[in-house]
Amino acid sequence: MVSDSRQDVRVVTVDASLEPMLAKAVTGVPATAPGGGALLYEPKWDGFRGVVAWDGERLEIGSRGGKSLTRYFPELVEGLAAALPGPCVLDGEVVVPAGDPGDQRLDWEALSQRIHPAASRVARLAEETPARFVAFDLLADGDESLLDVPFGERRRRLEALLPAPSGPLSVTRVTDDPSLAERWLAEFEGAGLDGVVAKPVDAVYEPGKRTMLKVKHHRTADVIVTGYRIHRSGRGVGSLLVSLFDADGGLRQIGGISAFTTRKRDELIDELAPVVLRGDDGEAMTGESDRNRFSSNKDTSFVRLRPERVVEVRYDQMEGDRFRHTVQFERWRPDREARSCTFAQLEVPHAYDLGAILT
Repeated sequence: MVSDSRQDVRVVTVDASLEPMLAKAVTGVPATAPGGGALLYEPKWDGFRGVVAWDGERLEIGSRGGKSLTRYFPELVEGLAAALPGPCVLDGEVVVPAGDPGDQRLDWEALSQRIHPAASRVARLAEETPARFVAFDLLADGDESLLDVPFGERRRRLEALLPAPSGPLSVTRVTDDPSLAERWLAEFEGAGLDGVVAKPVDAVYEPGKRTMLKVKHHRTADVIVTGYRIHRSGRGVGSLLVSLFDADGGLRQIGGISAFTTRKRDELIDELAPVVLRGDDGEAMTGESDRNRFSSNKDTSFVRLRPERVVEVRYDQMEGDRFRHTVQFERWRPDREARSCTFAQLEVPHAYDLGAILT
């Protein structure tokens, strides 16, 4: 049985509940492991972390949060069962490629839409946007637990078990060359990947522990604060909504800033009061963000602001014309005119074919 403890992994009973090992962020590609020791480097895939457990008859896909992903990816259940040579437990990432062969990239939006309660929609999306599983660790081989085996040996056994891509299953690339990892960090972003992971060769697998290292892109941009939402406590600013001017002069919302301290939330109410848009009655004007599957049951209303205040934010990457993740507040930019904050300032990575990485 797969569990969240360091006991033997038995794949005869499959529940895929093992908590994956995690990574802590570092600012650059490290040359050695903390305290010394060799590293192996892998591309950082931008998908759903998954633990695949296969006992020869039944396959389960567990998520990082311990929830089952199995019902949402029937094409993976069928394809992985056919591709795996025997009972095993794999750690990896569920991804959805998009685009024509030779010009593919990861599609986070398509992947996100795969989590849907309706069985009919799950079946349709499995046909329209089929997923792949990219394996990067072997946690059990048959009924043999590999949790206490060093990563270098686990990787060797993973390659022996899965020597070539098969169906929807691939094994991630790996290198021991930090300079090549630096190239991957720069180049693979064009295919939708979001960084590099460095793994100590001698490390055992520690569920839930941040034993690995991750390097992601860190960029800054000057954006316009165009609204705020009240914190869920009912007091102070919970998040800022930010926008940029497009090439046609239109103002387009591109993301949000959150994770403020209690003190900062209160300060922001006073700081932004002069730019709150108000009606003839003096009341603050509000708007409502577009609802999606993440916000369908949430209050998406926000207080509207005059597009005057500029803030510098840190971000990692874009997804279309929006920030891929919540951005981080860096500093106010009173020296910047809001009209000067356009999409032209954003760095656009060169395209890179996802198929070339998968193979």
